[in-house]
Order: sequence, then structure tokens, then C-alpha cells
Amino acid sequence: MKKVVVLGTGTMALGIAAGFISSGCGLILLGRNIERAEALISEIMDLAKGLSSGSADISPNQIQTGTIEGWTDWSDVALVLETVTENLALKQTIFASLDKRVPAHIPIGSNSSGFPISQISHSLKTAQRMFNMHYFMPAHIVPLVEVVLGKTSDPLMAKKVCGFFEETGKKPVLVNKDIPGFLANRIQHALMREALAMVNDGIATPEDVDTAVRYSFGFRYAAVGPMTQKEISGWEGMAIAAKEIYPSLSNNSEISPCLNKILKERKFGIKSKEGFRTWSDEEASEMKRKYEKRLKAAFDVLQIEPD
Repeated sequence: MKKVVVLGTGTMALGIAAGFISSGCGLILLGRNIERAEALISEIMDLAKGLSSGSADISPNQIQTGTIEGWTDWSDVALVLETVTENLALKQTIFASLDKRVPAHIPIGSNSSGFPISQISHSLKTAQRMFNMHYFMPAHIVPLVEVVLGKTSDPLMAKKVCGFFEETGKKPVLVNKDIPGFLANRIQHALMREALAMVNDGIATPEDVDTAVRYSFGFRYAAVGPMTQKEISGWEGMAIAAKEIYPSLSNNSEISPCLNKILKERKFGIKSKEGFRTWSDEEASEMKRKYEKRLKAAFDVLQIEPD
């Protein structure tokens, strides 16, 4: 059985671990203390069993636990993935330790979305086997994993890592340069910049922005991505529209004033019960339920006829 080492015991680690367990991998879950790691086993199993691709015979015996600094058994390990809090100094410390302790043929990844692997692995002896391996929440459902090359990362090893993620049921993409935001978040932030600009300028409400995205191009993107969609509809039409639209698009390099306003008021969304709208406990719970149910439905549809 191939094993995966997941470092960390937070929300991302939980979802990532469940995905590996459901695909039949062995899991080595390492935390700052073994008690916290052991406490997650039942939650990991519950998530893994709830996945549509989960096997009925998955077992807690697939999971080993330990501490980040104390683990020494790297036999049959396919990759090591760090998921600790977004603290550059902490990640650099962990990677410096892994650099010395993990056999050089095993790839090591960071789930960081904010720190490029070139910074995390700077000056390390085995930096060529280190990559960003970036998941999206909820990690046990969203298929994408971005495998990002640092300045000294080995492209051939990165392709093998992508192949391993495919074997475990994920959809990896190879990002050849560790630019800010990698691939998916850059596209997402371009959309969010324009959406917030339209809300800020009174052109549309947040609710109508959601409706427009979900029931137009967002609806189509569940079937094919933007590049293929334009292959279907025709690039000449897109080019004609672009000449009219591009000059008026937002090119703000700062956060939109409407977002700054709610942030100053400490309105962070559901977690603070208010963002652009207020959320009761019941509304928040129901929205989270719908969100996960819709994601699982979309995941099932994507599995029916893969690309």
C-alpha cells in the first residue's frame, strides 16, 4: 500500500487525509502532538466514507499517527504534504527538518496558497523535490490540486506527482512558475475584482452577481473550462466583444472600497454572522449544507464523463 504523510491537524489536513484514505492509500498523520492527530481519526473516516468514490472497506487501520519531529519511518511513502498554518517561518523550519530527514527520492509539498515554494525551500539541499501542492476547500470534495514548480523544482518529478494525484482521484494541474496566486486563484481574483467593482459602483447587488455567475458562464464551466467553451462558441465572437468590454473593466490594484468598508466593520461573512448580508445560525447552517450538497453533485457529474 502506498502511503502519504500529511503534516498538520487543521481543516485542510482533515479533508486532504480523507481523500487519500478513500482512494485506498495508507495515511501517516503527523501533528505537533500525537493526541491531536489521534483525535482526528474518526472525523477523517467519516469524511472518507461520505465520498462518492469512497470504498466500503476503508479502515482506521490505514491510518498511523505521530509527531512532526518524531517520525522516522519513510518506507513505502509516495509523498509528504505539509498543511500547517500560513506562517512562513514555521513552514521553513519544517521544510528544513524534512530536507534532512526524508529520503531524497520522496517529493515534499506545501499546501500553502500564500507562500511560494521557492521561499519555503530557499537554500535547502534537496529543494529540487519540493513543490507547492495546493488544494481547495473543502479538500475532500474539490478535485483540483495545483502542483507548482519553484525556481529549482524538478519538472520530471512534478509530472510524476501529478500522476500520483490522478491515481488517487484528484485533478492535478502543473503550474510552471510560482507566481502569486498560482493558476486558479489568479483567475478567481480577476473575477472577484470585477464583481466587487460592479457592486461598489451600484451596477448590481451581491445577490445578482451570484445569480449571473451561477446561471450563465459558471453553469457552462461545470461542463467545460473557459478555453474549451470558446473553442465551441468561436474565438472571433469573443475577440469582437473584448474590444468593447476590455477598456471598461476594472484594473484596480487596491481592494474595492465596498469590501474595505465591511472589513473595517469586522464583517467577514458567515464566521462573524455578517458580510454583505447578515446570517442567522440557521441560515448559515443551511447554506453550508447546500454548498456541500451541490459540490458533491457537481463532483458526481464530472465523474460520469471525464475529459
